[in-house]
Amino acid sequence: MSQINFNGKFVTPAKIVCVGRNYVAHIHELGNEIPKEMVVFMKPVSCISSELYAKHLDQEIHYESEISFLVISGKIHGVGFGFDLTKRDLQSTLKKDGLPWERAKCFDGAALFSKFIQFNGLIESLSVKLFVNNALRQDGGVSLMMVKPDDIIAQISSFCKLEDFDIIMSGTPSGVGKLQQGDIYRGEIYSGDTLLVKEEWVAH
Repeated sequence: MSQINFNGKFVTPAKIVCVGRNYVAHIHELGNEIPKEMVVFMKPVSCISSELYAKHLDQEIHYESEISFLVISGKIHGVGFGFDLTKRDLQSTLKKDGLPWERAKCFDGAALFSKFIQFNGLIESLSVKLFVNNALRQDGGVSLMMVKPDDIIAQISSFCKLEDFDIIMSGTPSGVGKLQQGDIYRGEIYSGDTLLVKEEWVAH
């Protein structure tokens, strides 16, 4: 599955561009240093799945919930909830050895998304919440981002053309954790107090 639902129609992004270390509290919880420049990595569209798996090739997976943007004509046109899934132990090993993260971030099923809806409101009003078995685990928004969405677009566009229906994952707030088989994960995107998008998965 390489398509996502945008306003009721299925479209295929060319790429998923991810921003790392964009929330200070999340940087601290993983013991990382605050970056001097925006951290960027990419996931291939082959990562996209509708099924949430707690393991991949017997390796544990951690969840990271994110405000995700859909790009059209080089601008933010839609918003949805996204899961950036990570093999945390493998990522830590690769980082320690100074190697790229792809094996920990780009496996099949490493990206899940809600539907995307067109959004013309204030980007600054957006926030994300993640509930695990109805308990709030992650809660953050644009106001807490180190690099704001407009600047994210500008920085990515300075070295890489954003094509229509590309997805930008804008980073995760603190509260990440290990996926557990049988747990229910509910992601929500808000504009202020208004719920825009909601999606629920059960981990297999």
